Amino acid sequence: MSSFRSLSRSSASEPIGVVIVDADPVQRRALAGMIAERANGRFVAQAFGSFAEARAAGGADSGIVIADLETIGGPAGLPDVGAARRSLIAVSSNGSLSTAVAAMKGGASDFMAKPIGARALIERLEASLSSPAAANEQSARSVIQHDTDFAGFIGRSPAMLAVYEQIRRMARSRAPVFITGESGTGKELCAEAIHKFSGDEDGRPRPFIAINCSAIPKDLMESEIFGHVRGAFTGASENRTGAAELADGGTLFLDEIAEMDLGLQAKLLRFLQTGTIRRVGGSETTRVDVRIVCATNRDPFAEVAAGRLRADLFYRLHVLPIHLPPLRERGGDILLIAEASLARYAAEEGRAFAGFDDDAAERLGRHTWPGNVRELTNVIRRIVVLDDGGVVTAAMLPASVAAGSGSRTASAPDSGAAEILPFWQQERRIVEIALTAFNGNISRAAAALEINPSTIYRKRQTWLERGGHA
Repeated sequence: MSSFRSLSRSSASEPIGVVIVDADPVQRRALAGMIAERANGRFVAQAFGSFAEARAAGGADSGIVIADLETIGGPAGLPDVGAARRSLIAVSSNGSLSTAVAAMKGGASDFMAKPIGARALIERLEASLSSPAAANEQSARSVIQHDTDFAGFIGRSPAMLAVYEQIRRMARSRAPVFITGESGTGKELCAEAIHKFSGDEDGRPRPFIAINCSAIPKDLMESEIFGHVRGAFTGASENRTGAAELADGGTLFLDEIAEMDLGLQAKLLRFLQTGTIRRVGGSETTRVDVRIVCATNRDPFAEVAAGRLRADLFYRLHVLPIHLPPLRERGGDILLIAEASLARYAAEEGRAFAGFDDDAAERLGRHTWPGNVRELTNVIRRIVVLDDGGVVTAAMLPASVAAGSGSRTASAPDSGAAEILPFWQQERRIVEIALTAFNGNISRAAAALEINPSTIYRKRQTWLERGGHA
């Protein structure tokens, strides 16, 4: 007989039983572990690979069931699972609004999209004890806000899950991080996530200071980073603290680092080597402790080869590389982001929208989004402002999106042939993907590629000499 108590039979002092049904053993252990560690004895969980196993073990009469939709055969399997349950939480790796709606119609009292955070899980379990209405309200709010996504990112494609794992691993280090990716892929959001997950050991908030190296004139950039003293130059009417000092104890994010003037790059290198700064026009040095995170939308190796980025600075910064994939390589994330943006902008503008029809969704997925997430969110906002509401149709999409244009690749659409690159460029791409996967660890990347580490060192030197040209 199960040791669990149903909601109707439990008292305030008895733990409430939670049955987890998920075919993935890793997911089962993760959810059960979160409940054991974070519920303070309020809930006790048992995990099973199927609902039949739960029923056979006597846990099927538990008060709360967390059922993975893929395990039980989709929303159609919810009525059987939830027949005797007072609270049924459906979970799925597909976090689209349509999936959530289907789950609620199938009898779920709540819906959560994977990956699931511990705090969100406990909050939803507590909400399920109050009333179905409260749970439904919490579920709807999470679908709109995507609070189960990662640090502001929306997406659960394999490419983004790999990025989330890299961020988690890099966050606790103090080593510099070098972010690459096309414009609009979320490089500043990535930097903020690294800062957020780096922790507050002393309990005090730490500063995050961001500078866009392409947006500030080079004559003012040194003052922006290091500050200046009164009278240092015309217009310097008072002492000014620079970004490096403001970020002391936290993170300094240098966006578009390849745009920085070469002379200032030398001063930045000296700052990284010594940990001290000197304000423009001043004579005193100040020691600061900052973590440097930088980013560029260019190929940094090509920038070094072209002489626009100092090699010594690059290798000082390129310790923990992370690459953000373009939106066109993220599959179902396109519709997830579109749905979240539609909900957010509709709420802001006071419009009533109910998702995308199949044709519009298909065209969104087919477009190659050269402007990435920024382009997609702009398109959705334009629709919300210019249209009256209802279901978004293909007719509401901009002509370029509706036609599936916007590719930045050189592939031949008529023949269906893939883009052909010189062998050395394809070889470099393979090596850089491996290095990114292993956080810049050349030995591990070489082992995965089944080559000698010296081969990577030698080839990278050759690529630097060749630059971006075949």
